[in-house]
Amino acid sequence: TKDPTAVERANLLNMAKLSIKGLIESALSFGRTLDSDYPPLQQFFVVMEHCLKHGLKVRKSFLSYNKTIWGPLELVEKLYPEAEEIGASVRDLPGLNEFYEYHALMMEEEGAVIVGLLVGLNVIDANLCVKGEDLDSQVGVIDFSMYLKNEEDIGNKERNVQIAAILDQKNYVEELNRQLNSTVSSLHSRVDSLEKSNTKLIEELAIAKNNIIKLQEENHQLRSENKMILMKTQQHLEVTKVDVETELQTYKHSRQGLDEMYNDARRQLRDESQLRQDVENELSVQVSMKHEIELAMKLLEKDIHEKQDTLIGLRQQLEEVKAINIEMYRKLQGCEDGLKEKNEIIARLEEKTNKITVAMRQLEQSDNDLLTQTRTIAMSLVKCASSDTQDQYKLVKDISF
Repeated sequence: TKDPTAVERANLLNMAKLSIKGLIESALSFGRTLDSDYPPLQQFFVVMEHCLKHGLKVRKSFLSYNKTIWGPLELVEKLYPEAEEIGASVRDLPGLNEFYEYHALMMEEEGAVIVGLLVGLNVIDANLCVKGEDLDSQVGVIDFSMYLKNEEDIGNKERNVQIAAILDQKNYVEELNRQLNSTVSSLHSRVDSLEKSNTKLIEELAIAKNNIIKLQEENHQLRSENKMILMKTQQHLEVTKVDVETELQTYKHSRQGLDEMYNDARRQLRDESQLRQDVENELSVQVSMKHEIELAMKLLEKDIHEKQDTLIGLRQQLEEVKAINIEMYRKLQGCEDGLKEKNEIIARLEEKTNKITVAMRQLEQSDNDLLTQTRTIAMSLVKCASSDTQDQYKLVKDISF
């Protein structure tokens, strides 16, 4: 025969394996941070408390006998240096054999196996609050129904998997919708910036046109001034020519004065010619500036046309993104409608289950009533067998009635 304590340790080890495995699988499928109300997490704590209290010695205190697991937990630091913060205030406690019997789970190989299994819980994120909890209360009861699978549980699991898949698809659609909304907003901001830059370019083009008009007016004014200068120069030349002719006529009278006047007239003619050359050079410079301004204006108009084409393409992309967003929203509505239909089917199935439960209870009640009547008849028959004939006749009459 097997040792009962060994069987008990093996049972606790198997329950710890099932509890840790079920907790990890349910937590990974749950996909969220666990809290203290999560049933698999509660059952894990119950199983671990059973394991820690297996073979625990009774401690005699001043008032009464006390059986607590806090003493062994404070020794975890000496066994595992990683838990330094847990036992910072209890550094000189004796070994585990002071708290446990020799056949306890924590004193055998099963305890080391459980410690190794606990390493796998690193993949779980939990948020626990022990403030206000009664940690010295009675040990909870292990719920074996969580680890025994039947057809109904398998169906519920498949249904939960389907619901989780639908929720994941919904979350994916919402995330895609959020990304599309961000893309649309970025496109809107880009379109606004392009419109602002286009407006700015139009304003610059208008300013350039105004500058060109001003330059043309200045060119016209310079040309008119040049014409006036040329007319004045010609008049002055004619006057000078008349003066020269007059001086030539008087040359015969004064040869010496004629030479001086001739030199002055020649010098003055050279100055006027230089002035005319300067005016013509300035006019050519103005003409070249006009050509450069016209070329810059053509380049600006070409740039504006290209940016307008880009703006039209961006608006087309914006319309396509809006169409995709509307289509994804319709798909999301279809998924939500399918989820509502499945919830209604689940509600109808639960209602049928409740009706079947009520019917079974009624059948059990009728069976109990029939058993009570049968027992009454049997007792009456026993009394009838021990009484006289008249009493038997009366008893039979009562029973038939």
